[in-house]
Amino acid sequence: MKKLFFIITITIFTFSFSQKSEPLKIRKFRVAYLDEKIKETSGLSLMNGKLYTFNDSGNSPELFELDKTTGAVTNTIKINAKNKDWEALTNDGNNFYIGDFGNNGGTRRDLEIYKLPFDNSSKDDSVQIISFEYPEQKEFVPNYSSTNFDAEAMIYLNGKIHLFSKEWTAKSTTHYIIDPEISGKQQVQKTESFKTNFLVTDASYYNKKLYLIGYTKKTEVFLNIFTETEPGVFFKEIPERYYLGSALSIGQIEGIAVDEAGVYISGEKFHSPLGTAKQSLYFLPKDKFKNF
Repeated sequence: MKKLFFIITITIFTFSFSQKSEPLKIRKFRVAYLDEKIKETSGLSLMNGKLYTFNDSGNSPELFELDKTTGAVTNTIKINAKNKDWEALTNDGNNFYIGDFGNNGGTRRDLEIYKLPFDNSSKDDSVQIISFEYPEQKEFVPNYSSTNFDAEAMIYLNGKIHLFSKEWTAKSTTHYIIDPEISGKQQVQKTESFKTNFLVTDASYYNKKLYLIGYTKKTEVFLNIFTETEPGVFFKEIPERYYLGSALSIGQIEGIAVDEAGVYISGEKFHSPLGTAKQSLYFLPKDKFKNF
């Protein structure tokens, strides 16, 4: 979904910790500029050692396999599903989960996650739909870039999908749980909230740590790393917080994926009155973090 940082307005929500950011500017860790066919990359996921991404709203329903060392597209998987506003990608080791739940206007009643087998993702009958709604949302009046019922981040953990909201007015994220085995529309289960002071655009989980990435209206890009204090609980302790740079130079950061080697980050093409940053893939080795 096309977004302009300078029109973002965000205010208050839930509890917060005093947060200090360590500088870890990722511009020097750029692997490559991404192909023009994925200039709106909006999510990353690692499956069987390979890196996958897709474009967001208005684009073809396709997954792109990327070479982790060059950023080149090595395979394209066509999906039998509509791309209304794809925003997040995760997997359980056997299946991909594609989050078609972008909701910047706060009006969507068709929030969905597509589940598709890794080996059969192009078959017409292979896609399952997981539908959900926010129990707290009672109104669906258009309120572009001012809703707290938007989301662009999810992980798969302990048999459940964990969704992390993008709260435009609250500068926070809420952790919801979705059961992928339920047929029919379900209400998400609210578990915990955290005041990030940035808009969360993607999530990844690795080695009992949750990685949340996103940006502010000033084009600042941040990464918070939370420790899992008990199964599926992340927000009880102060996270590590890193400042990654400005979207003016690194792009609009929309994707993160983590493995034993380090952290992969993707940014879509970013336009502003001050200039343009190309779509990019970054890799930060694990030794760049204090407690990887």
